[in-house]
Amino acid sequence: MADRLPDADWTKREDLGQLVEALGATSMRWVGGCVRDTMLGIEPHDIDCATTHRPGTVIDKCRAAGIRTVPTGIDHGTITAILDGGPVEVTTLRRDVSTDGRRATVAFADDWREDAARRDFTINALYAHPETLELDDYFGGLADLSARRVRFIGDARERIREDHLRILRYFRFQARFGDALDDEAVAACEELAATLKGLSRERVAMELLAILSLPDPVATVQLMEQLGVLGVVLPEARRNEIVCLIALVASEASQGHAPEGIRRLAALIPPIPTIAEAVAARLRLSKAQRARLVCAAERKPADVDAPRALAYREGADCAIDRLLLSGASTAALADWEIPQLPLKGGEIVARGVGAGPEVARILRAVETRWIGEEFPDRDRVEELLSEELVRREGPSA
Repeated sequence: MADRLPDADWTKREDLGQLVEALGATSMRWVGGCVRDTMLGIEPHDIDCATTHRPGTVIDKCRAAGIRTVPTGIDHGTITAILDGGPVEVTTLRRDVSTDGRRATVAFADDWREDAARRDFTINALYAHPETLELDDYFGGLADLSARRVRFIGDARERIREDHLRILRYFRFQARFGDALDDEAVAACEELAATLKGLSRERVAMELLAILSLPDPVATVQLMEQLGVLGVVLPEARRNEIVCLIALVASEASQGHAPEGIRRLAALIPPIPTIAEAVAARLRLSKAQRARLVCAAERKPADVDAPRALAYREGADCAIDRLLLSGASTAALADWEIPQLPLKGGEIVARGVGAGPEVARILRAVETRWIGEEFPDRDRVEELLSEELVRREGPSA
């Protein structure tokens, strides 16, 4: 693999050139995912850079160049530069002073290799000079990229003890970039799996959902289960649930649905709403995520018989989740907009029904029949209303 960054489109961005000019080309390097992905021919999502400047100096130099900054992580040396093409995180070189597996105390540094040494994987410790695009590779990251190998920098156990979340990060990167497994990394993750219990649930949820959102995480999830890692972060996921995940991933692919982390999480837990509630609470999921997980857990065999009725009652996202989890077709929902019942309570009152619970009852009765008839037009709804009103009055004398 070449020791120079390819001339990717992002390296020619004018706004990034302005940032380089503001900070000085000899005082900064592109680093991390943008370098790794570009070397693999992947369009990077984020652009990050490292610099020898202290955070205050970064702010001053950017201000002088007319670049707005936000102190997103100033205590750890990170300033976000707001550029026309998207934000760029600018982080001062660092070294770890102390770590406890959950957080690190850092000190600013001036040595590029020292900064690289505190990173997690060799493929994430590649630095590109902004003008020449030449690479600094201190720990064999280029060779690992070529071999599609995810390897910790230095001793794997030491890296994990510094930050326990690196166990889950290993599996995420392995799923994305790895072919052959690194024996030392796998052994370290298995040995230290229990340390994940000490992490904040939000961090665990973020990484777990990131893994599940990958195109095909099945082999990685199976490996996590075999090593005892999955049982620590999601004890509800047993062999039967992994089988459900395998079927879901296949169903998504065959029907053209993009991966959804929450949907796949639903596959990994039993379809029992109380369990879904407990998992959502433990992982500190958002209100929207919790609602979707619980709705998916409420799936039942009858869902597949009336997909549009399901979507009307539960929403399109939940309906698609339930259908895919049941191995059913979602074709009936493709390009279909969920309609609104073309009837209001005031119209029922205008037909002589006194305002109150009876209006709501009639409205529900009409709606149920309207759904059962697969959402006919307004004329049919008026007929249904008339029939319900006749039924209410009873047989004529």
